[in-house]
Amino acid sequence: MRHTAAKLLASVAIAASMATIAAGQATADPSVTPAAQDIVGTGSDTIQAVLNQFSTDYNASLTAAGDTTSPRLYSWDATPSGNITPKTGASSIARPNGSGAGISALNNNTNTTVDFARASRGPQSTDPSTDDFVAFAKDGVSWAGNTNGNAPANLTTADLYGIYTCSITNWNQITDVSGYTGPNATIDAYIPQLNSGTRAFFLQAIGGGTTVTPGSCVESYTPEENEGTDSVFSDVNSVFPYSAAHYIGQTVGGHTTSTDAPGNLTLRSVDGVNPIASNALNPTFTASNYGRTVYNVVRDAEFNGTGTQATALQNIFGTNGWICTSSTAAADISSYGFQALPGFACGSVSHS
Repeated sequence: MRHTAAKLLASVAIAASMATIAAGQATADPSVTPAAQDIVGTGSDTIQAVLNQFSTDYNASLTAAGDTTSPRLYSWDATPSGNITPKTGASSIARPNGSGAGISALNNNTNTTVDFARASRGPQSTDPSTDDFVAFAKDGVSWAGNTNGNAPANLTTADLYGIYTCSITNWNQITDVSGYTGPNATIDAYIPQLNSGTRAFFLQAIGGGTTVTPGSCVESYTPEENEGTDSVFSDVNSVFPYSAAHYIGQTVGGHTTSTDAPGNLTLRSVDGVNPIASNALNPTFTASNYGRTVYNVVRDAEFNGTGTQATALQNIFGTNGWICTSSTAAADISSYGFQALPGFACGSVSHS
Protein backbone atom coordinates (compact mmCIF):
# COMPACT_ATOMS: atom_id res chain seq x y z
CA MET A 1 0.00 0.00 0.00
CA ARG A 2 2.77 2.42 0.84
CA HIS A 3 4.44 1.81 -2.53
CA THR A 4 1.16 2.20 -4.41
CA ALA A 5 0.42 5.54 -2.76
CA ALA A 6 3.87 6.86 -3.55
CA LYS A 7 3.66 5.74 -7.17
CA LEU A 8 0.26 7.38 -7.57
CA LEU A 9 1.69 10.68 -6.35
CA ALA A 10 4.60 10.36 -8.74
CA SER A 11 2.44 9.48 -11.75
CA VAL A 12 0.18 12.49 -11.19
CA ALA A 13 3.20 14.78 -11.10
CA ILE A 14 4.75 13.26 -14.22
CA ALA A 15 1.49 13.41 -16.16
CA ALA A 16 1.09 17.05 -15.26
CA SER A 17 4.63 18.02 -16.17
CA MET A 18 3.61 18.80 -19.74
CA ALA A 19 1.72 21.90 -18.55
CA THR A 20 2.48 25.23 -20.18
CA ILE A 21 5.62 27.00 -18.97
CA ALA A 22 5.61 30.75 -18.42
CA ALA A 23 6.56 32.81 -21.46
CA GLY A 24 10.22 33.72 -21.83
CA GLN A 25 13.21 31.62 -20.90
CA ALA A 26 14.58 32.35 -17.44
CA THR A 27 18.34 32.19 -16.99
CA ALA A 28 20.27 31.23 -13.86
CA ASP A 29 23.07 33.62 -12.90
CA PRO A 30 23.04 36.92 -14.82
CA SER A 31 24.49 36.46 -18.29
CA VAL A 32 26.16 39.86 -17.95
CA THR A 33 27.67 41.66 -14.98
CA PRO A 34 24.83 43.90 -13.75
CA ALA A 35 25.45 47.64 -13.86
CA ALA A 36 26.16 49.52 -10.65
CA GLN A 37 22.63 50.99 -10.61
CA ASP A 38 20.85 47.66 -11.21
CA ILE A 39 18.76 45.94 -8.54
CA VAL A 40 20.62 42.77 -7.61
CA GLY A 41 19.76 40.00 -5.12
CA THR A 42 20.98 36.70 -3.66
CA GLY A 43 19.77 34.18 -1.08
CA SER A 44 17.04 31.54 -1.00
CA ASP A 45 17.24 28.45 -3.17
CA THR A 46 13.45 27.98 -2.97
CA ILE A 47 12.52 31.19 -4.78
CA GLN A 48 15.56 31.64 -6.99
CA ALA A 49 13.90 30.12 -10.07
CA VAL A 50 10.86 32.40 -9.97
CA LEU A 51 13.12 35.43 -9.32
CA ASN A 52 15.17 34.45 -12.36
CA GLN A 53 11.95 34.46 -14.38
CA PHE A 54 10.95 37.81 -12.88
CA SER A 55 14.33 39.17 -13.96
CA THR A 56 13.87 37.98 -17.53
CA ASP A 57 10.33 39.28 -17.84
CA TYR A 58 10.72 42.57 -15.96
CA ASN A 59 13.78 43.54 -17.97
CA ALA A 60 11.97 42.59 -21.18
CA SER A 61 9.05 44.83 -20.20
CA LEU A 62 11.39 47.80 -19.83
CA THR A 63 12.98 47.10 -23.19
CA ALA A 64 9.57 46.72 -24.86
CA ALA A 65 8.55 50.09 -23.44
CA GLY A 66 11.67 51.69 -24.91
CA ASP A 67 13.12 52.32 -21.44
CA THR A 68 16.89 52.09 -21.71
CA THR A 69 17.80 53.90 -18.49
CA SER A 70 15.83 52.37 -15.59
CA PRO A 71 17.70 49.90 -13.36
CA ARG A 72 17.30 46.28 -14.40
CA LEU A 73 16.54 43.35 -12.07
CA TYR A 74 19.06 40.52 -11.55
CA SER A 75 19.29 37.56 -9.18
CA TRP A 76 22.23 35.27 -8.40
CA ASP A 77 21.56 31.57 -7.73
CA ALA A 78 22.33 29.99 -4.36
CA THR A 79 24.78 27.51 -5.90
CA PRO A 80 27.46 26.58 -6.89
CA SER A 81 29.78 27.54 -4.06
CA GLY A 82 32.55 30.05 -4.62
CA ASN A 83 32.76 33.81 -4.99
CA ILE A 84 30.67 36.17 -7.11
CA THR A 85 30.95 39.85 -8.05
CA PRO A 86 27.26 40.81 -7.85
CA LYS A 87 27.47 44.02 -9.89
CA THR A 88 29.91 46.39 -11.58
CA GLY A 89 32.22 48.01 -9.05
CA ALA A 90 31.30 45.58 -6.25
CA SER A 91 33.77 43.62 -4.19
CA SER A 92 33.83 39.87 -4.64
CA ILE A 93 31.79 38.04 -1.97
CA ALA A 94 31.15 34.41 -1.09
CA ARG A 95 28.00 33.34 -2.94
CA PRO A 96 25.14 33.44 -0.40
CA ASN A 97 23.31 30.11 -0.21
CA GLY A 98 19.99 30.30 1.61
CA SER A 99 17.70 32.92 3.09
CA GLY A 100 19.92 33.53 6.11
CA ALA A 101 23.03 33.95 3.99
CA GLY A 102 21.25 36.32 1.61
CA ILE A 103 19.98 38.45 4.50
CA SER A 104 23.48 38.55 6.00
CA ALA A 105 24.90 39.66 2.63
CA LEU A 106 22.29 42.42 2.48
CA ASN A 107 23.22 43.65 5.95
CA ASN A 108 26.98 43.25 5.62
CA ASN A 109 27.19 45.18 2.36
CA THR A 110 25.75 48.30 0.75
CA ASN A 111 23.76 48.82 -2.43
CA THR A 112 27.05 48.96 -4.29
CA THR A 113 27.07 45.17 -3.86
CA VAL A 114 23.51 43.85 -3.28
CA ASP A 115 20.05 45.45 -3.09
CA PHE A 116 17.80 42.63 -1.87
CA ALA A 117 17.77 39.14 -0.41
CA ARG A 118 15.47 36.31 -1.43
CA ALA A 119 13.89 34.84 1.72
CA SER A 120 11.66 31.80 2.14
CA ARG A 121 11.24 32.56 5.83
CA GLY A 122 9.78 35.52 7.66
CA PRO A 123 11.60 37.98 9.92
CA GLN A 124 13.27 36.61 13.04
CA SER A 125 14.23 38.36 16.25
CA THR A 126 17.89 38.29 15.20
CA ASP A 127 17.19 40.22 11.97
CA PRO A 128 17.75 44.00 12.05
CA SER A 129 14.52 45.97 12.37
CA THR A 130 15.75 48.02 9.41
CA ASP A 131 15.18 45.03 7.11
CA ASP A 132 11.87 45.20 5.21
CA PHE A 133 10.48 41.75 4.39
CA VAL A 134 8.35 42.48 1.31
CA ALA A 135 5.81 39.71 0.65
CA PHE A 136 5.11 38.44 -2.85
CA ALA A 137 3.63 34.90 -2.76
CA LYS A 138 2.55 31.89 -0.70
CA ASP A 139 4.27 28.52 -0.39
CA GLY A 140 3.87 25.41 1.71
CA VAL A 141 6.57 23.17 3.16
CA SER A 142 5.95 19.43 3.26
CA TRP A 143 8.29 16.46 3.16
CA ALA A 144 9.45 14.02 0.50
CA GLY A 145 10.51 10.41 0.46
CA ASN A 146 12.09 7.99 -2.01
CA THR A 147 9.44 7.24 -4.66
CA ASN A 148 9.79 3.46 -4.29
CA GLY A 149 10.91 3.53 -0.67
CA ASN A 150 9.51 2.64 2.73
CA ALA A 151 7.94 5.96 3.69
CA PRO A 152 4.13 6.21 3.69
CA ALA A 153 2.18 8.69 1.57
CA ASN A 154 1.35 10.64 4.74
CA LEU A 155 2.97 11.46 8.07
CA THR A 156 1.44 13.34 10.96
CA THR A 157 3.04 16.33 12.63
CA ALA A 158 3.67 14.09 15.63
CA ASP A 159 5.48 11.61 13.37
CA LEU A 160 7.68 14.29 11.84
CA TYR A 161 8.45 15.73 15.28
CA GLY A 162 9.41 12.27 16.50
CA ILE A 163 11.56 11.55 13.44
CA TYR A 164 13.55 14.78 13.74
CA THR A 165 13.92 14.57 17.53
CA CYS A 166 14.82 10.85 17.38
CA SER A 167 11.94 9.40 19.41
CA ILE A 168 10.92 7.68 16.16
CA THR A 169 13.81 6.04 14.33
CA ASN A 170 12.20 3.01 12.65
CA TRP A 171 9.33 2.80 10.18
CA ASN A 172 7.63 0.17 12.33
CA GLN A 173 7.10 2.89 14.97
CA ILE A 174 4.71 4.74 12.65
CA THR A 175 1.38 3.49 13.92
CA ASP A 176 -0.95 6.45 13.39
CA VAL A 177 -1.17 6.37 9.57
CA SER A 178 -4.21 4.50 8.30
CA GLY A 179 -3.42 1.49 6.13
CA TYR A 180 0.33 1.67 6.69
CA THR A 181 2.40 -1.07 8.30
CA GLY A 182 5.99 0.08 8.40
CA PRO A 183 8.84 -2.35 7.85
CA ASN A 184 11.62 -2.91 10.36
CA ALA A 185 13.99 -0.39 8.77
CA THR A 186 15.84 2.63 10.13
CA ILE A 187 14.55 6.02 9.01
CA ASP A 188 17.20 8.26 7.45
CA ALA A 189 16.17 11.86 8.10
CA TYR A 190 17.93 14.60 6.16
CA ILE A 191 17.65 18.37 6.51
CA PRO A 192 18.99 21.37 4.54
CA GLN A 193 21.93 23.48 5.69
CA LEU A 194 21.78 26.03 8.54
CA ASN A 195 21.16 29.10 6.35
CA SER A 196 18.16 27.50 4.66
CA GLY A 197 14.83 29.26 5.18
CA THR A 198 13.06 25.98 4.43
CA ARG A 199 14.99 24.30 7.24
CA ALA A 200 14.10 27.08 9.69
CA PHE A 201 10.42 27.06 8.73
CA PHE A 202 10.06 23.27 8.75
CA LEU A 203 11.65 22.88 12.19
CA GLN A 204 9.25 25.49 13.55
CA ALA A 205 6.21 23.95 11.83
CA ILE A 206 6.77 20.45 13.20
CA GLY A 207 7.28 21.97 16.65
CA GLY A 208 3.92 23.70 16.54
CA GLY A 209 5.54 27.14 16.50
CA THR A 210 8.52 26.28 18.70
CA THR A 211 11.70 25.59 16.76
CA VAL A 212 12.82 21.98 17.02
CA THR A 213 16.49 21.15 17.52
CA PRO A 214 17.36 18.19 15.27
CA GLY A 215 18.42 15.12 17.21
CA SER A 216 21.61 13.11 16.82
CA CYS A 217 19.85 10.59 14.59
CA VAL A 218 19.40 13.22 11.84
CA GLU A 219 22.00 12.81 9.10
CA SER A 220 24.92 15.22 9.36
CA TYR A 221 25.10 15.58 5.58
CA THR A 222 22.87 18.46 4.45
CA PRO A 223 21.66 18.15 0.83
CA GLU A 224 20.79 21.26 -1.16
CA GLU A 225 17.12 21.96 -0.55
CA ASN A 226 14.47 21.03 -3.12
CA GLU A 227 16.88 18.88 -5.11
CA GLY A 228 16.00 15.20 -5.09
CA THR A 229 18.76 14.46 -7.57
CA ASP A 230 21.35 14.13 -4.79
CA SER A 231 22.61 10.52 -4.77
CA VAL A 232 21.71 10.15 -1.07
CA PHE A 233 18.04 10.07 -2.06
CA SER A 234 18.43 6.69 -3.72
CA ASP A 235 18.13 5.67 -0.06
CA VAL A 236 14.74 3.94 0.32
CA ASN A 237 14.46 5.18 3.91
CA SER A 238 15.10 8.87 3.24
CA VAL A 239 12.93 11.73 4.54
CA PHE A 240 13.58 15.36 3.53
CA PRO A 241 11.70 18.70 3.92
CA TYR A 242 10.60 20.07 0.55
CA SER A 243 8.94 23.23 -0.74
CA ALA A 244 5.58 22.26 -2.22
CA ALA A 245 5.63 25.24 -4.60
CA HIS A 246 9.11 24.42 -5.83
CA TYR A 247 8.04 20.80 -6.38
CA ILE A 248 5.01 21.93 -8.40
CA GLY A 249 7.24 24.26 -10.41
CA GLN A 250 9.55 21.35 -11.17
CA THR A 251 6.82 18.85 -12.09
CA VAL A 252 3.73 20.70 -13.26
CA GLY A 253 5.61 23.78 -14.52
CA GLY A 254 8.43 21.74 -16.02
CA HIS A 255 11.10 24.03 -14.55
CA THR A 256 14.01 21.70 -13.96
CA THR A 257 17.73 21.48 -14.56
CA SER A 258 20.12 18.56 -14.20
CA THR A 259 20.24 19.16 -10.44
CA ASP A 260 17.12 21.22 -9.70
CA ALA A 261 14.58 18.39 -10.02
CA PRO A 262 12.68 15.95 -7.77
CA GLY A 263 14.92 13.07 -8.85
CA ASN A 264 14.27 10.09 -6.59
CA LEU A 265 11.88 11.98 -4.30
CA THR A 266 8.10 12.30 -4.27
CA LEU A 267 6.23 14.94 -2.26
CA ARG A 268 3.99 13.57 0.52
CA SER A 269 1.10 14.67 2.73
CA VAL A 270 1.08 15.97 6.31
CA ASP A 271 -1.77 15.21 8.73
CA GLY A 272 -3.71 13.70 5.83
CA VAL A 273 -3.61 16.88 3.73
CA ASN A 274 -2.00 16.68 0.30
CA PRO A 275 0.05 19.81 -0.47
CA ILE A 276 -1.13 19.61 -4.10
CA ALA A 277 -4.71 19.94 -5.38
CA SER A 278 -5.58 20.22 -9.08
CA ASN A 279 -1.90 20.57 -9.98
CA ALA A 280 -1.49 23.64 -7.75
CA LEU A 281 -0.86 24.42 -4.10
CA ASN A 282 -3.71 23.12 -1.97
CA PRO A 283 -5.29 26.14 -0.17
CA THR A 284 -6.12 23.88 2.78
CA PHE A 285 -2.45 23.01 3.13
CA THR A 286 -1.19 26.59 2.82
CA ALA A 287 -3.77 27.66 5.42
CA SER A 288 -2.24 25.19 7.89
CA ASN A 289 0.90 25.60 10.00
CA TYR A 290 2.82 24.37 6.94
CA GLY A 291 1.87 27.38 4.80
CA ARG A 292 4.34 30.26 4.56
CA THR A 293 4.79 33.59 2.86
CA VAL A 294 7.92 34.17 0.79
CA TYR A 295 9.67 37.52 0.60
CA ASN A 296 12.21 39.79 -0.96
CA VAL A 297 14.12 41.61 1.79
CA VAL A 298 15.33 45.20 1.26
CA ARG A 299 16.83 47.93 3.41
CA ASP A 300 14.08 50.16 4.78
CA ALA A 301 15.97 53.42 4.21
CA GLU A 302 16.32 52.54 0.53
CA PHE A 303 12.85 51.06 -0.02
CA ASN A 304 11.19 54.13 1.51
CA GLY A 305 13.79 56.64 0.41
CA THR A 306 14.09 58.90 -2.60
CA GLY A 307 16.05 58.75 -5.79
CA THR A 308 16.58 56.25 -8.57
CA GLN A 309 17.16 53.20 -6.36
CA ALA A 310 14.08 53.76 -4.19
CA THR A 311 11.94 54.27 -7.28
CA ALA A 312 13.29 51.06 -8.82
CA LEU A 313 12.73 49.02 -5.63
CA GLN A 314 9.12 50.25 -5.38
CA ASN A 315 8.54 49.71 -9.10
CA ILE A 316 9.64 46.10 -8.76
CA PHE A 317 8.63 44.93 -5.25
CA GLY A 318 6.10 47.46 -3.93
CA THR A 319 2.34 47.05 -3.61
CA ASN A 320 1.92 48.91 -6.91
CA GLY A 321 5.07 47.43 -8.40
CA TRP A 322 5.55 45.05 -11.30
CA ILE A 323 5.56 41.82 -9.27
CA CYS A 324 2.25 42.68 -7.56
CA THR A 325 0.37 44.15 -10.52
CA SER A 326 1.72 42.62 -13.72
CA SER A 327 -0.21 39.79 -15.35
CA THR A 328 3.13 38.41 -16.52
CA ALA A 329 4.42 38.26 -12.94
CA ALA A 330 1.17 36.58 -11.87
CA ALA A 331 1.67 33.95 -14.56
CA ASP A 332 5.27 33.44 -13.40
CA ILE A 333 4.15 32.96 -9.78
CA SER A 334 1.63 30.32 -10.88
CA SER A 335 3.99 28.58 -13.29
CA TYR A 336 6.65 28.20 -10.62
CA GLY A 337 4.12 26.65 -8.23
CA PHE A 338 3.47 29.53 -5.85
CA GLN A 339 0.11 30.91 -4.79
CA ALA A 340 -0.85 34.55 -5.26
CA LEU A 341 -1.40 36.58 -2.11
CA PRO A 342 -4.88 38.03 -1.58
CA GLY A 343 -5.72 41.71 -1.92
CA PHE A 344 -2.90 44.07 -1.07
CA ALA A 345 -0.89 41.46 0.83
CA CYS A 346 1.57 41.41 -2.05
CA GLY A 347 4.04 44.18 -1.39
CA SER A 348 3.18 44.39 2.29
CA VAL A 349 6.11 44.79 4.66
CA SER A 350 7.03 42.89 7.85
CA HIS A 351 9.83 43.57 10.35
CA SER A 352 11.54 41.66 13.12
